Amino acid sequence: MSADDFPLIGAAAARAREAARVLRTLPTETKDAALVAMAEALLERADEVLAANAADVEAAAADGTPESVLDRLRLTPARVSGVADALRQLVALPDPVGDVVRGSTLANGLQLRQVRVPLGVVGIVYEARPNVTVDAAGLCLKSGNAALLRGSASAHRTNTALVAVLTEAAEKAGLPAGSVALLPADRASVGELLNARGLVDVVIPRGGASLIQRVVTESRVPVIETGVGNCHVYVDASADPAMAEAIVLNSKTHRVSVCNSAETLLVHRDVAFLPRLLTALAEAGVTLHGDDAARAAHDGVLPATDEDWATEYLSLDMAVRVVDDLPGALDHISRWGSGHSEAIVADSARAIADFTAGVDAAAVLVNASTRFTDGGEFGFGAEIGISTQKLHARGPLGLPELTSTTYVVTGSGHTR
Repeated sequence: MSADDFPLIGAAAARAREAARVLRTLPTETKDAALVAMAEALLERADEVLAANAADVEAAAADGTPESVLDRLRLTPARVSGVADALRQLVALPDPVGDVVRGSTLANGLQLRQVRVPLGVVGIVYEARPNVTVDAAGLCLKSGNAALLRGSASAHRTNTALVAVLTEAAEKAGLPAGSVALLPADRASVGELLNARGLVDVVIPRGGASLIQRVVTESRVPVIETGVGNCHVYVDASADPAMAEAIVLNSKTHRVSVCNSAETLLVHRDVAFLPRLLTALAEAGVTLHGDDAARAAHDGVLPATDEDWATEYLSLDMAVRVVDDLPGALDHISRWGSGHSEAIVADSARAIADFTAGVDAAAVLVNASTRFTDGGEFGFGAEIGISTQKLHARGPLGLPELTSTTYVVTGSGHTR
């Protein structure tokens, strides 16, 4: 297929393909200079970005958008500064392009090197959060890829302003035109992107379950799947009460609209401080949905259904279940978890070992909040998302995860 077969995205994809050929050969210094220029331009032109964002937020609020989604959409001067800082942090990170993953000299004298190379043209489909526009553009450029960004209609004014700022600064700093492009914010553009095999090398969805499911099931282009965050905290019988309370509260209430916020609390039946723990959550404004044992421990707990165990609330709601033992917690997570982040609070080394070995997730937190599952918190810099699949990459999708590899075989006149 050619660009002419895709009227909505074809021209942008063709430009991105040409830009990718240049980007893969650019020295680190040029890419880093562009990232610095992009960060400075965001700060210098923050007013126009914030004005566009205010219009998006006002329109979304008028449409009855829930506050948790508005929080994802909303930019503030501090958040603009934060995404600019994320670009600068990328400058400090090693450039993965050209890294030798492994190498050896074969018995016949051939020198073998497996070298990291860019993926090429990366399409990213995401919802609401305009910070993803900046993070995705920066990560793709640093790793030598061109980026086709398809944000949601609710953030289109903001994304348009952001991409205008970023592309102007990047091109002035020496990056080729077409390195970053914003696609139309309609359903048809997603369909074209998913079918643009030969123009687009990989698609990464970031958003809710329905978006991810559509991309995974419809795409003819390879997909790196990010997942929803139905995350759990399991409090073992051996847990320290104060530690458990602090971790559970932080996991649930620190920022409810993000994928690493905890949605379900699992508590061992022998935990005597369950009433205190539930009271602390309720006093923090959390609406609790629990089984019979949880409801017996606190008067304000609503009855839970299977829908509660399956739900990524993204709000001040939390499901609570009392389990007989650690295997019971693992059984619950196996049935209802999304493979994102699972946490255990325990003092028992055996319980910790059994949990980390038995749970299947991209990240397992031991005596730590689920809120730490994040590329920045891991020291990787900005991320495109958390991959919950098991092929190519799992966990935070940072710079190395946006590369593939090439085998470079060097001989001295070798023939076979």
